[in-house]
Amino acid sequence: MKNRKVIENLMHFLVHNGFVFTVEVMCLVHVALLIMMLGLGLTPLVSFNVLSVIIYIFSFLLCKFGHIMPVYISILMEVTAYTIYSTYYIGFQCGTYCFLFSIVPIIIYFGCFLFKGLKRIYIALLLALNFGIFVALFVFYGDIPPVYVLEPRARMMVFFFSAFVMVFSTIFYNVIYIYSSEVERTGLESKNKQLSEDAMEDALTGLLNRRGFLPIVDSLMKPEGGSHFCIAFCDIDNFKRVNDTYGHDAGDEVLRHISGLIRKEMHGCEICRWGGEEMIILMRDYDMAVAKGKMDYLRKSVESTPTVFFNTRIPATITIGVEEKSDKYSKADDIIKVADGRMYYGKQHGKNIVVFEDATD
Repeated sequence: MKNRKVIENLMHFLVHNGFVFTVEVMCLVHVALLIMMLGLGLTPLVSFNVLSVIIYIFSFLLCKFGHIMPVYISILMEVTAYTIYSTYYIGFQCGTYCFLFSIVPIIIYFGCFLFKGLKRIYIALLLALNFGIFVALFVFYGDIPPVYVLEPRARMMVFFFSAFVMVFSTIFYNVIYIYSSEVERTGLESKNKQLSEDAMEDALTGLLNRRGFLPIVDSLMKPEGGSHFCIAFCDIDNFKRVNDTYGHDAGDEVLRHISGLIRKEMHGCEICRWGGEEMIILMRDYDMAVAKGKMDYLRKSVESTPTVFFNTRIPATITIGVEEKSDKYSKADDIIKVADGRMYYGKQHGKNIVVFEDATD
């Protein structure tokens, strides 16, 4: 767990300091090349690497002041210029063309940060230019003797160093891209979840959700609330069959249609989509007799009013369990559970009925 936390902190640092880290690594690469070329006695390349180190020192300062675009351009121009000059001076076989491929992840990763919308065409153009330069180097310098011919061992050392930089760049930027994408995805999921929890209404039906509904019932359970009420727990019969027969879009339309019917028939009542095809109706100032009659009327209304979906009539019925507030209940959940149990009993005994008392069998 501790090691995982360390890795997460490191990745977080690298993602949020990517430009600075890139400049630092590029500077170190040219310091290493400077030492290498100094040892090989290649004075022109030593001078070029000194200039490159100076460029990256200035780029580091620009990063600190938030000037990212000049740094991006400087990296691409410096690497391209160094690749062309080193290929001309010590030959294509030394593999310094690998530096062109090492900046491909940089072009893409930081380009997506800097360019938005249609401007991301610049990324494609930069990649095309990068590949074009490689092709040109291969064509013009592939078989032409360089200005300075390195010993085989020195040539191999330069080649492997260039290849290492290319592989490191490819792996590093892919890793931080994957990590940042995962962080963004989990962040969006968390945000969407929080938004859903904060919402008081069901997005599909426009009815209250549990978050919006339960506090209302809880307030009526308090002694100072004092209101009498009944709870009706409704469930659409054979709803899975509707989805399987007509499709989930049709199932959603059935839910919207029945929700609209309940809202129309139960005007003034709080209505909640409890989950799936289940809905709860809070009937304030209703006694059991009035609630029973109203629920039976609602049941018949749903039965006689099929949903029309793309010229197809989809019949549906509902089963309802009803319970009223009494002194034996101290919590809203207790009343809801009783109404739910009665609805479930109705499901087991024919469906399309209203159950308002517990079974005696």
